[in-house]
Amino acid sequence: MLLQALGPGQARFVGGAVRDSLLGLEAKDLDVATPLSPYEVMRALGAVGIKVVPTGITHGTVTAISDGQVVEITTLRSDVTTDGRRATVAFTDDWQQDAARRDFTINALFADPQTGELFDYFDGLADLRDHRVRFIGDPLTRIAEDHLRILRFFRFHARFGKGQPDEAGLRACVLRANDLMALSRERIADELLKLLAHPDPAATVSIMVEHGVLASVLPEIEQSALPRLERLVQAEQQSGIVPDGLRRLASLIPCDPALAEKIAARLKLSNRDRKRLASAVQAELDLNPRALSYRIGTESAIDRLLLAGLAEQAASVAHWDPPRLPIGGGVLIHKGLAPGPAVAKTLKIIEHQWVERGFPQGPEFDAIVSEVLAAEA
Repeated sequence: MLLQALGPGQARFVGGAVRDSLLGLEAKDLDVATPLSPYEVMRALGAVGIKVVPTGITHGTVTAISDGQVVEITTLRSDVTTDGRRATVAFTDDWQQDAARRDFTINALFADPQTGELFDYFDGLADLRDHRVRFIGDPLTRIAEDHLRILRFFRFHARFGKGQPDEAGLRACVLRANDLMALSRERIADELLKLLAHPDPAATVSIMVEHGVLASVLPEIEQSALPRLERLVQAEQQSGIVPDGLRRLASLIPCDPALAEKIAARLKLSNRDRKRLASAVQAELDLNPRALSYRIGTESAIDRLLLAGLAEQAASVAHWDPPRLPIGGGVLIHKGLAPGPAVAKTLKIIEHQWVERGFPQGPEFDAIVSEVLAAEA
């Protein structure tokens, strides 16, 4: 009903949804392009009772919500001015002009939702078939429009490419790598972590490091770190644990928590991710995976175990819920311990023994309490 409300020939699927469907992949984001203005889209959909939110109306984008499905609808555009970070756009009714402003040929495919007819203005179908990520037009021009396309080039190559990257695209990315310094660190971090989260980005990261693409923003990443990333990828696969971009970033930087904190701050990571990155690179490793998980948290324990290549141990705590110490200070006081610092000290000793013995409950735990109290008496 949503597409019908826009009228015949007035809407086409575009970008990732078309690309992924052609590859037999699940299309996560549904994007629609239309020559209608955003106000015309809102009126047409509102007339049939479809909720529309003006999420990016100055750039022609509204978000429609129909039958629980979220669809982004964007008016056809052309770039008026660009500065490498943002663009000023003008609306158009020219489908090819809209396609020409997109980054890669495989992302500029349109499909008619009614007939399934494909519209390929820049040989994206051939590139998709050949597993080639290629800029539309002159790569240097595309990068000048948005510097983030340097990282996107490698991210899409890691996901869809095979063999060496497109030569012209690689050459342009290397030549303009310092342009990354003009971007916000949040955008860099988001794109880099997406790249690292692909099933096996090691070969692509190796190309980036070899050509100095990351040197301006992450000079700490060196070629010598790549085997560690490869081992981590293997450990994740063996354990069945989902790939994680932040964990893989940890594999690429030196094992120095203070330096990890600086890198996390530079990338403007959240406080939670900063702490996690610093924890992941620590050399300290308790070979009792459940004890480690209890002490530093399951997520951080999995990070350290996988980075150490201990896939089986990581898998053993992946779905384990650490228990709570089954005693508090009040119970110890009730048992005759004088209130004060001794209570906290004794609790720590009990907790240590409890963890070391595998988190026993019932009579086994009561025996630990009795032993500790007797020793402290």
